[in-house]
Amino acid sequence: MSECLQDIDADLDAADEVQAQRGGAGDVVFGRVFNIQRFSTEDGPGIRTTVFLKGCPLTCLWCANPESQQIRRQVAHNDALCDKCGRCAPACARQAISLTGSGIRIDRNLCDDCGDCVKVCGPRSLRMIGDDKTVDEVMEEILRDRHYYRSSQGGVTCSGGEPLTQAPFVAELFERCQDEGLHTTLDTTGHGSARALSEVLKHTNLVLFDLKVMDDALHRKTTGITNRQILRNARLVSGSSAQMIIRVPLIPGVSDTDGNLTAIARFVKELRPGIVVNVLPYHRFGMNKYAMLDQPYPMNDAHPLEHDRVAQIVEMFGAHGLECEIVT
Repeated sequence: MSECLQDIDADLDAADEVQAQRGGAGDVVFGRVFNIQRFSTEDGPGIRTTVFLKGCPLTCLWCANPESQQIRRQVAHNDALCDKCGRCAPACARQAISLTGSGIRIDRNLCDDCGDCVKVCGPRSLRMIGDDKTVDEVMEEILRDRHYYRSSQGGVTCSGGEPLTQAPFVAELFERCQDEGLHTTLDTTGHGSARALSEVLKHTNLVLFDLKVMDDALHRKTTGITNRQILRNARLVSGSSAQMIIRVPLIPGVSDTDGNLTAIARFVKELRPGIVVNVLPYHRFGMNKYAMLDQPYPMNDAHPLEHDRVAQIVEMFGAHGLECEIVT
């Protein structure tokens, strides 16, 4: 089976999984959401509401949202909130939970993420990541801040995870937003079927498009997948009516090399004129989330780039005739 067909099947499987959780496919489209962030200023112009969706085909070593990678709902624990009451352990039919001196321990080989432990946790040390919401339910939250969007020329962003994994939900949500006169932004890794992307692009004003690593072998090693579909989709977005901003995460020893950045600059120059490049310096803000999911953090030895190096990278993109901005 070709990679493109595999991408389409993956998109459909993910959407079908969410629908199945809520009683089957029908007229009502559900999205599996793990966060709705109001008053966001990093995910597009103005003041925005960012809807974070679960499910991503990439497993980037530096991922700041590991809870977004799996589309299934997941139990997470925050030991700082645990009062060691002990109610969670007997609530688990699979005996996957135990208490230690430092807090909760979950045997992930036994846990089926049913959420029974979450129901009895008073201090909310345990929580379920992932909520199935209808477009109506998300729109209700979005429209609370309508006047902020209008006064700041902001709007609504779908991020993740990878929003294209749940393309039918994103497309319908964006269509509703545009009916309300709200600006829409797709924040994407670029990986998904052309069909899924085209469906969403019909109702998208701006695409924040990640380009991480141009060498395919290194891309596979550090993200788990090939970059071929991503590069094809970059060209598809470039040929659409949506505004496009390229985002480059500066990952030490991976994407921050002169060779990789030059290759990205040359690729962007081949797209339509006027595309702005954003560089996103590496940070370690998501480290605690790995502990909450009992996962090791893959980049323990990595450190943020020095200011001077980031400034040098901005100048390098400028030397290629590209406007470049730092996003933190």
